[in-house]
Amino acid sequence: METSQHKPHFPACFVELPPETEGRRAAFYLAAEEYVAEALPTGSYFFTWQLRPTVVMGRNQVAHQEVDLDFCRREGIDVIRRRSGGGAIFADERNIMTSLITESVPVEPLFQEYAEAVAQALRQLGAPAIVSGRNDIVLEDGGSFKVCGNAFYQKVNCCIAHGTMLYDTNPRLMEGALRPDVSKLEQKGVRSVRSRIGLLKDYLPFGVDELRHRLRLLLTDRTVTLTADDVRHIETLEQRYYDPQYFYGSSARADVVRSARIPGCGLVELHFRLQGSLISSVELRGDFFDLGQAQQNFSDALLGLPFTPERLRQAIAEHHPERSLRGLSEADLMSVLTE
Repeated sequence: METSQHKPHFPACFVELPPETEGRRAAFYLAAEEYVAEALPTGSYFFTWQLRPTVVMGRNQVAHQEVDLDFCRREGIDVIRRRSGGGAIFADERNIMTSLITESVPVEPLFQEYAEAVAQALRQLGAPAIVSGRNDIVLEDGGSFKVCGNAFYQKVNCCIAHGTMLYDTNPRLMEGALRPDVSKLEQKGVRSVRSRIGLLKDYLPFGVDELRHRLRLLLTDRTVTLTADDVRHIETLEQRYYDPQYFYGSSARADVVRSARIPGCGLVELHFRLQGSLISSVELRGDFFDLGQAQQNFSDALLGLPFTPERLRQAIAEHHPERSLRGLSEADLMSVLTE
């Protein structure tokens, strides 16, 4: 007798979201995956989504190490952390995000089935797609260019696999957003692996909207439609993704030292301990003259902040810890921190 572990998960049931949810932030769709797993009957569910320019980090990554957070803020690129592992990805309106939610089964066979099903669908549409390595789909056309990266995670009652499919993209935003920091970590978070990418637009005679429609036809054979009440429940789950500790925190630790000899002030050294991307301690050292409570003033200004130049600059402009050291200006302090 066939067990549930060996039943195929494709064709799956398509999850149709209300039209007004189109174009939401990535956290909404990640929460929708969780909601489907919790609220719908046991089964195999699939849906697709598209995003405005967004970076989605893996569960174990260090935010400032993987993403140029200040660049993203300037360019209006959203940044979200997902619950699955793997590396950071950039997506925009010209990518298709895919989600598969199933009952709890052995992960490796499911993940392989998921990747093979997506690759087969792309082959049926005219792209020479094959599964490569542990989680990628590439175009086997003389160069093995990556067109789909996938990730997964397992909860007590379900498995969730999701991927990013490159129909086209904005290379300037992708390259600017995914720029790792050079800080030396004691325990490194997972680093994204930069791959040569391919674009499905070069192989398919139709646009991204038509691709999304055809994937639904090839990978699903029935539909469940979510209601406005379902959306409200998803929005409640969504809020957890915006918790600063969840977004910036990580088990990875880093010791970062910034130092410079400033004329008229002396040697200024700032020793940071980072927990993920958050400053968990700061120690002031050097041969400067302390004008009173310098260590406390620097700690008050910088503790708990994300370790990015823009956030540090804002904190200095607001709290002026440099006034605790004789001969140190705001510009001098910023030059030390952003060396």
